Amino acid sequence: MKKCKLYSFYVVVCLGLLTGCGTNASTKLNQGPLGEDNLAYKWAQIALEATANDTERFNPRPTVTSRYLALIFVSMFDAWTAYDNKAVPVYLKNVSRRPEEERTLEKKEVAISYAAFRALMEYFPGDSLLFTGFMLDLGLDPDLSSKDPKSPEGIGNLAAFYVISSRKGDGANQYGEEPGSTKIPYFDYTGYKPANSADVNSDLGRWQPKYFSDGKGGRFAPPCLTPFWDRVKPIGLKSADQFRPGPPPEIGSEKLNMEVQEVVDVQSNLTDYQKALVEYMRDGPKSVQQAGHWLRFAQDVSRRDKHTLDQDVKMYFYNQVVAMDAFIAAWDSKMYYDYARPFALVHSLYEDQLIYGWAGEKTGMSQLPGNQWRPYSPEVFLCPPFPSYVSGHSAVSGACAEALRLWTGSDEFGESATLVAGAMTEPDFLGDTVVLHFPTFTETAEMAGFSRVLGGYHIQSDNLEGLELGRNVANEVWGFYKAHVGD
Repeated sequence: MKKCKLYSFYVVVCLGLLTGCGTNASTKLNQGPLGEDNLAYKWAQIALEATANDTERFNPRPTVTSRYLALIFVSMFDAWTAYDNKAVPVYLKNVSRRPEEERTLEKKEVAISYAAFRALMEYFPGDSLLFTGFMLDLGLDPDLSSKDPKSPEGIGNLAAFYVISSRKGDGANQYGEEPGSTKIPYFDYTGYKPANSADVNSDLGRWQPKYFSDGKGGRFAPPCLTPFWDRVKPIGLKSADQFRPGPPPEIGSEKLNMEVQEVVDVQSNLTDYQKALVEYMRDGPKSVQQAGHWLRFAQDVSRRDKHTLDQDVKMYFYNQVVAMDAFIAAWDSKMYYDYARPFALVHSLYEDQLIYGWAGEKTGMSQLPGNQWRPYSPEVFLCPPFPSYVSGHSAVSGACAEALRLWTGSDEFGESATLVAGAMTEPDFLGDTVVLHFPTFTETAEMAGFSRVLGGYHIQSDNLEGLELGRNVANEVWGFYKAHVGD
């Protein structure tokens, strides 16, 4: 009798699993490969490789690559919407929702692959062999250019076509199409000129270019990176200045002096853990920049939660639109306030003092004159070449962390990274092996933001206002996202 009851209980439990939680598992099994094996994840890997290669070719240009990544994932999302029963594309036109019997995994995979391929070819043309090779590995013809709105190949090609054509003239000046650009891609059509030269800092509150090593025994002062990016049309925000923060601390104020003092103090006492944090969040050689870094974090979530293709298409779409719009919003603040970085502020405030700080790869930490102080970075890229307020790292990290929190319904993250302190900055003075733990998305964003203070790139106001700006962006774009997925 007891055996019979136990058996009955077992049957009830099993039936409950099949009709409850088990339904989700069964649905995922029916939707094909999960996590790193689903095709959206694999295309994200290809996009990240192309982003790293872009950094090698052109040096870091985080604004530009954030737009590329966003538009690639918008293309994939738009193609995917034709096979969903509720989702609405962002740019795709004149394509009807496919009948239910056509909404198969195979057709979705083909559609998003052609969308990804065409968008990647447009935005990262230097890696055409990489993209073509992956298409061939998938058994797809990279030369098939059909725009048949009833075939998955045609829908994918159309999705990328409409994204690319819709974003021409969006202010990014990718094709040198803005007036006065004479067809030079990313030419500064705003005519921005810094208030200070690299040699003379006549206006302490404004951004000053700084000299870098050219790696060949010479030096150069990079111009401001994409000073027109505040004019780029956002995707999910209403305008670039929608959440513009109030002004930074005034020059000569106690608040500013305290924040600059904090930068000097933390750098002079950097621990191995802090050095590793600075280097990891800076992203090191072959960097994928901040948008790519948070795409990697999104992939961590995909592996952890065993995402289907559908889930990854939607998550990457939201994640990368948020990153792109956060950069636009950050640049609105940067160019509006044109604020100084600690690199120049320390030189002015500590000019006649000996302070302890980073003296370069061959020297390490040492006592040095205040006017020789520098951020904790290699000499070939000492400091991002654009105004300080707000921190782009903080804005994008705050935005993408909030986006992942909203999307997953939880702040839990649970990832970690292991690296040797100093390996990217001072290879002659290596520290210990460090494990960085990222318990929540919010804490990860805060670690990323504070790393920029530790590294000497930003004061605390740049960081805190950047984090807040980013969270505002993510919450605004959340409504845009829900409207497009049909929630």
